[in-house]
Amino acid sequence: MNKTYKIMTFGCQMNENDSEKLSGMLKAMGYTPIEDERKAGVVIMNTCSVRENADVRVFGNLGAFKHYKEDNPGMVLAVCGCMMQQPAIVKQIKDQNPQVDIVFGTHNIHRFPELLANYLVSGKRTIEILDDDNGLVEDLPVDRRYPFKSYVSIMKGCNNFCSYCIVPYTRGREVSRPHTKILKEIENLAEDGCLEVMLLGQNVNSYGNDRTDQYHFPELLRDVNQIDGIKRIRFMTSHPKDLSDEVIDAIATSDKVCPSIHLAIQSGSSRILKLMNRRYNKEQIIELVQRIRNRIPDVAITTDIIVGFPGETEEDFQETIDVVQKCRFDSAFSFIYSKRSGTPAAAMESQISEAVKHERLNRLLDCLHDISKGQNAGYQDQDVTVLVEGKSKHNEKRLSGRTMSGKLVNFDGDMESIGSIVTVHIKQAKTFSLDGEAIES
Repeated sequence: MNKTYKIMTFGCQMNENDSEKLSGMLKAMGYTPIEDERKAGVVIMNTCSVRENADVRVFGNLGAFKHYKEDNPGMVLAVCGCMMQQPAIVKQIKDQNPQVDIVFGTHNIHRFPELLANYLVSGKRTIEILDDDNGLVEDLPVDRRYPFKSYVSIMKGCNNFCSYCIVPYTRGREVSRPHTKILKEIENLAEDGCLEVMLLGQNVNSYGNDRTDQYHFPELLRDVNQIDGIKRIRFMTSHPKDLSDEVIDAIATSDKVCPSIHLAIQSGSSRILKLMNRRYNKEQIIELVQRIRNRIPDVAITTDIIVGFPGETEEDFQETIDVVQKCRFDSAFSFIYSKRSGTPAAAMESQISEAVKHERLNRLLDCLHDISKGQNAGYQDQDVTVLVEGKSKHNEKRLSGRTMSGKLVNFDGDMESIGSIVTVHIKQAKTFSLDGEAIES
């Protein structure tokens, strides 16, 4: 029996965290990872449904497996993740993709070992999609990608129902993990040599709102900050409407919490923000960013922006440009609006043409890149601390890592320093990264 596996992950950090759990379960079952999916005994495609191009990529990859399974007939192909929470997608797989053996969703990944075992015994295609899991499954094995940093899920789901977003329908309602469980997990990670944790949630600022113990995100940040061994604490994502002064103060006064905030504004037009159901306006964004910078002077603020939302006029787009210029985000994930079936925005009139979307995106990127270059220029000739994550993607003779503020640094240094925190002198500040040289300690 071929007890090897390959997990192909699409989408966000939540999906990456789910894939680490799936990998942990497979290793506990005696499987070993393999790089070449064509030769694997089990392949899992963990899907994302935030944007249409993710769907296209998944189905493109699925098509290739028709041929892979001809050469590797014992292969088990499983598909999971957010796309599988959409009935139309599941029907398309059932009707058009006979090469898929197991289908499951976001609420029952803990059942994958049982689903796999049942398939191996019966040989019958298995499809199990749950609308919700009515809680959180704790203590799943996790195969961490890096020994020195780790994702830690603090909650699941989303209650915001932004008009363009499918996530509340695929991930369910917000459920916060008990803080005692989170803290114990992080303590165990620290004992295992982990230096950095990334606290994950669709909206970390609303952590604890569903619980009765009056323990919220600021308290969690402060308590994690007290755990010996942990050197850096990151988190994402923050919804602007819930980023309170208490959260800002917790970041400012906790020395291990990285001065890096991902604040997904999505648009700078108050009119469009109302159509998006974001529950804040242009003026509130600008005021919030100013409050953050006043309280945390060395903060790096990044964002998400959607271009071409239904009904977006040139005037609306210029409002977004104005916010970007006034807030001076360090970087941004910028996307053209992608219609998601089942969301209110998909049924809105005045859908924007692809040509206009792309033209506006290019203008936005020009603006963002100029600002990013200016923000990075402040690091020129400075010494920064970097958690060394591995070899540089563009030059395997160099190293790569991130500053406390999340800036990507490529630098010359000792390969033995991977997984540790070193000081790097910045020789050149670029638009998207910093270049430097490690300083001998």
